[in-house]
Amino acid sequence: MSFVDRVNVTVKAGDGGDGIVSFRRRFRTLGGPNGGDGGHGGAVILRASHDQNTLAALRYKKLLKAENGRPGMRDKKHGKNGADLEVAVPVGTVVVDQTSRVLADFTVDGQLEVLARGGRGGFGNAHFVSSTRQAPKVAEKGEPGEMLQAALELKMIADVGLIGLPNSGKSTLLSVISNAKPEIADYPFTTLVPNLGVVDIDQKTSLLFADIPGLIEGASQGKGLGDEFLRHIERTSLLVHLVDVYSQNIAGDYQTIMQELRDYKIDLSKKPQIVALTKIDGVDKSKVEKQLGALKQIAGRTVIVTAIASPTGEGVKALLRTVQKKVEQIKKQPPHKKAKAELPVIGLREDEDVWIIKKTKEGFVITGRKIERFAARTHFGDYHGQQRLRDIMYKMGIMKELERRGIAPSQKIQIGDPVIGTIDY
Repeated sequence: MSFVDRVNVTVKAGDGGDGIVSFRRRFRTLGGPNGGDGGHGGAVILRASHDQNTLAALRYKKLLKAENGRPGMRDKKHGKNGADLEVAVPVGTVVVDQTSRVLADFTVDGQLEVLARGGRGGFGNAHFVSSTRQAPKVAEKGEPGEMLQAALELKMIADVGLIGLPNSGKSTLLSVISNAKPEIADYPFTTLVPNLGVVDIDQKTSLLFADIPGLIEGASQGKGLGDEFLRHIERTSLLVHLVDVYSQNIAGDYQTIMQELRDYKIDLSKKPQIVALTKIDGVDKSKVEKQLGALKQIAGRTVIVTAIASPTGEGVKALLRTVQKKVEQIKKQPPHKKAKAELPVIGLREDEDVWIIKKTKEGFVITGRKIERFAARTHFGDYHGQQRLRDIMYKMGIMKELERRGIAPSQKIQIGDPVIGTIDY
C-alpha cells in the first residue's frame, strides 16, 4: 500500500427517515392515526487505529456517507435507524475543515470522534394526537444529516525525528538501529516517504524514530519534496540533525535545514535537537575534529554535537543513550500553561430560539437555527405541514414581528438562506 498522508473528503451523515400520515381502517376498534416516526440517520465516525499507518484507503474514496434512516410505517412502527459509518484512520491523523479549524485530533489508539451527526427522523401523524387534535393529517420530513468538506492530515507521532539534507545518512542510521528497511542509495531523495522504526535503547526502553525525507533550501515553500513531510516533525519530542562530514560548507548545510524549520508554518527550529556528524568511518581524525568544531560553533553551546559512523556502529550507542536521556527530560517537563486573562472572557452561546428577519423585494427572509430545523422537516407542498409551520412561527413570535413590519397578504416568507422552503403569508 502506498504512503498517503493527506486526503480531502466530503463527509455526509445519513438523513432522517420521513414520518408518515396513516389511519387505521374504518370500523376497527380504536381507529385513528397510526403513522410511525422515521428512523434516525447514521453518523460518520472516525476511529484511530495503530493497525493503520497511511491514509491510502481514503485516497479514492472521496465521499464518506452514512446510511439514511428508513421512513415510518403504519401501526406506529418506527422506521429503521440508518447504520453509522465507522472509518479507521492512523493515530496522528488531524481533521480540519475548509477554514483550517481542527475538527478532530487523533492521538490515542481507539479514540473515536463523531465527524458528522445523522439527521433525526421525522414524526408521523400519530405523534401529533392530542385532546384537541384527534385526527392530525400532518407528518414531518426527516432532518438532513450534517455535511461538510474536510481534509485529513497524518502527522506521525514519533519520539525522535531524523532530519538533514539528502544523503546525510538518515536512512542508514535508521536501518542500523531499528527493524526498518528504508531504501538506501548514493543519490538524493532515496527516501520519498517517512519511515518509522522502533529502536530498543535497552531492555526497558524503546523509542519510535521517524526518518523524514531529505530537505533542501526552499523546502518550506515547496521546492524539492516540498514541505509535505515537515508536518511529521511537529509532534516529535526531539530532532536528531544529521550533517555529512564530507560537506564543503558544513555551517551552510546546518543553517539551510534550520532556516527551513523556521520558515515552516510552525517554527520547528525551537524543538530540542541533537546534532550528529555522520560518515566519519575512514575519514582523517583531524578533518572530523575540524568539522565538529565548525558544527559546535554554529549550533551553540546548548546543543549537543557528536559524531557517528552508522555502518561500523562508531558513536551510535553513545548517541542513542544521549537521545534516551534527552527524551526523558523533555517528557518530564510540565506542559506550557496559558496565561490567565486579567478579566474573564464571556462567550455568547448560540441560542436556538434566536431568529433574524430580513426584508426583500418579494417579502421576507427568516433565518435561525430552530426555525430552519423545523422548516427542513416540513412538507412544503402539503397544506397541513405548512399550517403546522405557521403555528410554530406564531408561537416563536415570528409572525407577530412580521405583522409589525407591515407584511401584506400573499407576500412570500422564505425560510433559510439559502432557501429551505417558502410559504405565503
